[in-house]
Amino acid sequence: MSYTSLKSAVAGAAMLLASATMSGPLLAQSSDPIKISINEWTGQHISAHIAGELLKKAGFNVEYVTAGAVPQFAAIAQGNLHLQPEVWDNNVGDIYPKAVEAGDIVQVGELGLAPREGWIYPPYMEEKCPGLPAADALIKCAQAFGSAETFPKGRLITYPADWGTRSKDLVENAGLPLMPVAGGSEGAMIAELKSAYAAKQPMLMMFWAPHWIHAELKFNWIDLPEAAPDCDTNPAPGFDANKTNDCGFAQASIGKIVWKGFKDKWPGAYKLVEAMKIDNETQNLMMLEIDNKGRKLEEVVAEWISNNEATWKPWVDAAKM
Repeated sequence: MSYTSLKSAVAGAAMLLASATMSGPLLAQSSDPIKISINEWTGQHISAHIAGELLKKAGFNVEYVTAGAVPQFAAIAQGNLHLQPEVWDNNVGDIYPKAVEAGDIVQVGELGLAPREGWIYPPYMEEKCPGLPAADALIKCAQAFGSAETFPKGRLITYPADWGTRSKDLVENAGLPLMPVAGGSEGAMIAELKSAYAAKQPMLMMFWAPHWIHAELKFNWIDLPEAAPDCDTNPAPGFDANKTNDCGFAQASIGKIVWKGFKDKWPGAYKLVEAMKIDNETQNLMMLEIDNKGRKLEEVVAEWISNNEATWKPWVDAAKM
């Protein structure tokens, strides 16, 4: 090869290197796929696929792997899975905190969702029960939430029996003028919410957020007493200063976690995951499209990415720095 040809080849290689560095793929320090955990609920599917599709845009290989919400932690600790962008810390078993303490799982920060669990009611109930959302107001006008079967007590629709009895236990422990009635299923609970809303009938229900119903209908939350770690022995917190076990519900936090070797193997991907944020409104609207309108997850995620470049571009750019 002549000196001129060699010089041209070197220059061409330099240009290709510069181009690749600017576009991102060479910053994916490993070409091995980042294995993202897929759990059992739609919201987590959304978070996982937003993370995965944006990691692809940054030049990384991605693989989605179905894994149970609790068994996934052992797989992440062992490096068989690498990323879970939506971990609810209120139902994680013993493996997760132990793996975090040991350093086998790394917490990357909060996702941005503001989870809430408690008693919801339609805004029109504030006309029938002035003082809401205060818990004291609910006690004073519980009859406004009553039905023919529960009057003079208010009717409280709780989670299905196989989901646990926290609302029922709270009502009994606090001696509230409410009658808990177990919901049949998530679908049955939503149907009852919609029916009551349309007819402006009394409605009080144990529910949670984020959920797509909040993108379709407006609900307010009863201001229950805050949860306290010593509520089972200390009568001070809760509804009644003379009773125990009458506090409100402990609220979850939602974080992003990775395998301990993630940052060293894919430092750019780590920066993207660290920067990524999703709020309730975003997830509620996307779940509405998927769970209520029957659209495909991949289509809804692609649509969000297409319409929100200003939101996610800084996350992808962070992966290339």
